[in-house]
Amino acid sequence: MSEYKYPIVKSFVTELQRIFRDPGVVVIFIVATLAYPLIYKALYWNEQINDVPVAVVDLSNSPESREFLHRWNASPDIRLTHSCASMAEAEKLLRDQKVHGIIYFPRDFERQLADPLGKAHISLYCDMSSFLYMKAIYLSCNQVMLESMRNIQIDRYEQMGMDKEFAWALVQDAPYSETALFTPTGGYGSFLIPAVLMLILHQTLLFGICMLGGTAREENDENYSFASLIGRAGACFLIYFALAAILLGFFPRLFGIPHIGAIDDILLLIVPYLLAIIFFSLCVSVFIRNRESGLVLLISTSLIFLFMAGISWPKEMIPAAWRYLSYFIPYTWGAHAFIHINSMGASLLHTNGFAASAATEWIALWILAAFYFIMASGLFYIRKKRVLANK
Repeated sequence: MSEYKYPIVKSFVTELQRIFRDPGVVVIFIVATLAYPLIYKALYWNEQINDVPVAVVDLSNSPESREFLHRWNASPDIRLTHSCASMAEAEKLLRDQKVHGIIYFPRDFERQLADPLGKAHISLYCDMSSFLYMKAIYLSCNQVMLESMRNIQIDRYEQMGMDKEFAWALVQDAPYSETALFTPTGGYGSFLIPAVLMLILHQTLLFGICMLGGTAREENDENYSFASLIGRAGACFLIYFALAAILLGFFPRLFGIPHIGAIDDILLLIVPYLLAIIFFSLCVSVFIRNRESGLVLLISTSLIFLFMAGISWPKEMIPAAWRYLSYFIPYTWGAHAFIHINSMGASLLHTNGFAASAATEWIALWILAAFYFIMASGLFYIRKKRVLANK
């Protein structure tokens, strides 16, 4: 490497050679980074659940209850599979997982509907072992119920002597419509995969850098100079910028995930996000003693980072101490920024309804990148002194 005049360039080239000569690191950096999104999308390929089996307990056995069930059964989300004589029978089916929901009509259902001042009740029981079952059953039943309530109101207005057209107009004064924002399919995959893409970048980069650090320590080939810090960071950034551009710019389009953000905003986001992860990982790598420790770190932190970020779990429900700790994890800011840009149309370049949030997270990533760069520089200096002292 004597042909390289500048230590940083020498360190940069050396790090690239170390990466591509290590099959394990190549698998983590390139193969895993590109393969994991395909695996996740395969798992969540069918975002909507259909024909969820539901049991019926119709003690009313009235034309109105049968009409309600007929309309509900026409929904693609559920399928009325069992008609039960009692709640005990329906509950046994639910415990045995033969159905995932129960609808119950009391005996006075028809009488209460006929009474202008009566209140008819329907009880709906949902299997909460999976929120997808609950969503399919509850939302489809709610749509049928709203339509039925409108017809009941019209009938009662007519009983009061109102003209049918006037009654119809009165009911339509407050029409109900539903619009799904940002995830039109309402699927779990469209909601989760953008956050997972950012987590894959974070965790594979963290794991790979820790593997390289552990290998160098096992082989007594440690180099903690400032030139090594910059060179290692530059090599990882070069590889991952290309991977991140593919992952964040191309994969959402390939998967059919909402992608209304501008590509230039995504590329601008990638820069501080990768730098923050790289310097964060270099700080961690100083404490890694062997190659296998990175795997333990990967497994133990992936779900923690996902939950702490407030993506799969509302951040308002996270204890304050964990929430404040999450602010020091680059993934927390990167995931929210990417979701705002990619799925919600936020921008870093011009003002719109979500620009302030995306810009705030973008600035936070730059602050984290600077913070971890200073910390990595200090840790490398301390480790360099200890290595020299032990020789």
